[in-house]
Amino acid sequence: MSSPPDTVSTVLARGRLGTWTVVFFVIAAAAPLTVVAGGATTGYAVTGVLGIPVSYLAVASVLALFAVGYVNMSRRIVNAGAFYTYVTRGFGRPSGVGAAFVAILGYNAMQIGLYGGFGAVLSGFLADRGGDVPWWLCAYAAWAAVALLGVVRIDINGKVLATMLVAEVVVALVYDAVMVAHPAGGRVTFDTLSPSRIFAAGIGAALVTAITGFVGFESTVVLSEETKDPKRTVARATYIAVAITGLLYGASAWAMSVATGPDRIVDAASTDSTDLIFNLVSPYVGSELVTIGRLLFITSLFAALLSFHHTVARYLFALGRERVLPAILGRTSRRTGAPKFGSIIQTVLAGVVLAGYTITDADPIVHLFFWVTVTGGLGVLILMTVTSASVVAFFIRHRADDGMWRTRIAPALAALALGAILYVTVSQFDTLLGVEPTSPLRWWFPASYGIAAAAGLLWALILRATRPDVYRSIGLGAESATAPLRVPDPVRQSA
Repeated sequence: MSSPPDTVSTVLARGRLGTWTVVFFVIAAAAPLTVVAGGATTGYAVTGVLGIPVSYLAVASVLALFAVGYVNMSRRIVNAGAFYTYVTRGFGRPSGVGAAFVAILGYNAMQIGLYGGFGAVLSGFLADRGGDVPWWLCAYAAWAAVALLGVVRIDINGKVLATMLVAEVVVALVYDAVMVAHPAGGRVTFDTLSPSRIFAAGIGAALVTAITGFVGFESTVVLSEETKDPKRTVARATYIAVAITGLLYGASAWAMSVATGPDRIVDAASTDSTDLIFNLVSPYVGSELVTIGRLLFITSLFAALLSFHHTVARYLFALGRERVLPAILGRTSRRTGAPKFGSIIQTVLAGVVLAGYTITDADPIVHLFFWVTVTGGLGVLILMTVTSASVVAFFIRHRADDGMWRTRIAPALAALALGAILYVTVSQFDTLLGVEPTSPLRWWFPASYGIAAAAGLLWALILRATRPDVYRSIGLGAESATAPLRVPDPVRQSA
């Protein structure tokens, strides 16, 4: 009998992450300075809606509602598979595997698409200073760094992200203070924060723009197995992350409208694009602070790359550990506790995609960064909607003393709200891509998730027929407070 490899394990490193380290990972994935300098500005320019600031606050409220049921489940189920596990417990194994395939596609899209933004922004930054470095070389430099950090101890990654994140938030707040201190016309107005803006025409597109800025906050549960106290840390980190990002995004988008004047913010955003915030503060601060802000814009993208890489690797780990995917993915390095093989697979996939975009000379901003990350955000929105519904289904079958609000009402309201945003997203996907309404691309991108979900469902049924032992382990993970509970199988029950 051969002995097991001495360099790998089937469990993640335990007890290495505290509440604030998880918060750093989550907010880093949201890339706050990227959202403030890029997302909010683009939201004004593309939608023409003045209610971008209040949209961020509204979406934060919806996600806080979603978090009620989400973190309540986290107290019972500790598993790096997060959405996959919860959907399994709520709707059954086939639905869970379908959700897992959607998650892998969505998070890979978010992670890989960010390489286009990072490469193009860094290349432009260097070009302004006399350097001539192609975008793909900048992207591959980030790719190499992420590959290395992806297999080292996760708490080391947390320190890297913490340093970048604190600097980002400080600079964003300083910029906000400068813009509010120098209002257009000499008067501070709160027009773009008016609640009435929620009911204005075109707000659907603004909400879609806003929700992409929060993608990544749900990864608190993905990191749950590596926290010091999963049942408390996840809840605290989730609410803190939503509160900080929501307030920062709303305040920054409002501050820009103060500096330009509400009546000019859309034109200014259309003209200056991602340079708007830097152009607004540059007359009042030293050039060094503007340069620091631009550098942090780049590191913000890198931090998001690293955070999403960890999310993808841990999803692959969760599926490999349960042998839904090859078992080798469910192994971790004994030395670092990182999901070694899942990290390597994600790195290889990203490298291949980057090579394809380089060879075809595609636009890294439009075709990689924008199109692919928007599609990734759609996948996460689908997962959040289904997960909220699955929480309700879970607690209908399993009684809990947590009250109706946590187990039924809040998750149901979140599912309805997220479902409405999802409907608007799909119906306006041509606008988000910047293509004609008749373009097949508006349907191809959303349809990819239908294909992924169908593939996952089919694979689960194949496992049930050919490998029943593997099928029975779906959704249980390494340890779970509800492991003894029977996982429902709606397909078998209806057969």
